[in-house]
Amino acid sequence: MSLPVYKSAEECRYDIISLGEIMLRLDPGDDRIHTTRTFRAWEGGGEYNVARGLRRCFGLRAGVVTAFADNPVGRLIEDFILQGGVDTSLIRWVPFDGIGKAARNGLNFTERGFGLRGAKGCSDRGHTAVSQLKEGDIDWEYIFGKLGVRHFHTGGIFAALSETTPGVVLEALKAAKKYGTITSYDLNYRPSLWKSIGGQKRACEVNREIAPYVDVMIGNEEDFTAALGFEVKGTNAALSTLPVDSFKAMIGQVVEAYPNFKVVATTLRTVKTASINDWGAIAWCDGEFAQAIQRDGLEILDRVGGGDSFASGLVYGLMTYKDLDRAVNCGAAHGALAMTTPGDTSMALLPEVEKLMGGGSARVDR
Repeated sequence: MSLPVYKSAEECRYDIISLGEIMLRLDPGDDRIHTTRTFRAWEGGGEYNVARGLRRCFGLRAGVVTAFADNPVGRLIEDFILQGGVDTSLIRWVPFDGIGKAARNGLNFTERGFGLRGAKGCSDRGHTAVSQLKEGDIDWEYIFGKLGVRHFHTGGIFAALSETTPGVVLEALKAAKKYGTITSYDLNYRPSLWKSIGGQKRACEVNREIAPYVDVMIGNEEDFTAALGFEVKGTNAALSTLPVDSFKAMIGQVVEAYPNFKVVATTLRTVKTASINDWGAIAWCDGEFAQAIQRDGLEILDRVGGGDSFASGLVYGLMTYKDLDRAVNCGAAHGALAMTTPGDTSMALLPEVEKLMGGGSARVDR
């Protein structure tokens, strides 16, 4: 099996760099957004969460490429990033005009849901500094050529932010490939982001243009259909049934269309209630499949970020274990643990991930 081959740690400053928007997440806890009087503040973003997980859980050297309006909200998000151990030296700071008319920082209100009431997000992210990034704003030659990066990650959330962000993604991926950096992309289809710029049709167009420059393509049970246009037979609109063989057949079509893919992985989540999910994953490499331990009846505290934590565990496994089966199980275990704690980002520890990978139980550890 021909897994991705990484550059040595000695020749690179970073093990992982991510490109994406990082918002201030405002969490009403057990309340609802429209009735609460207090919010707990976190940071979060689909691409950033992967880098942070690789730093905090897996101990790798991580940095983030993003942009903020230079005001107290931006500096608060920066402080969260620093607490997560992620390098902030590549952040682009945009002057603040006093009211956020020219550029502002994104807010993400997220309630966790419970039982029959699903999780709900309400984004307030128009005209953000990062959405205005365009080709030429970031010196990718410096990042990949001089500093050195072993793995670069970005995704469909950043690509959906504006008409210019897909160009930034392509520019970054091409530079990464030039210098031998392994690249990953999480399709992360969000209908609300694409709604005003061409909808699902435009999402497929953008992602199909990006896909030829990706080494590790990641999605969830609906992303490959919604964001790349590949159908999965035997599923319904509610995704209440997820036949593994059908997803394998779909991945077979994907890798035939994009032979550059070295690894393709997808999570498989069946939502029984907001609090109970069935959780699994499969991964493909070089004509072979690996399937993670299936966890039926997984109890969920906060589902947001579970897929991002899967991605970070998968990348760590590919980089460290150099074994597809261990990599997909690392991703699935890390994602499962991340959903047992509040906030977008993982609070899991590597020994906890390895214990769960090995079939460990939830008995008290003391």
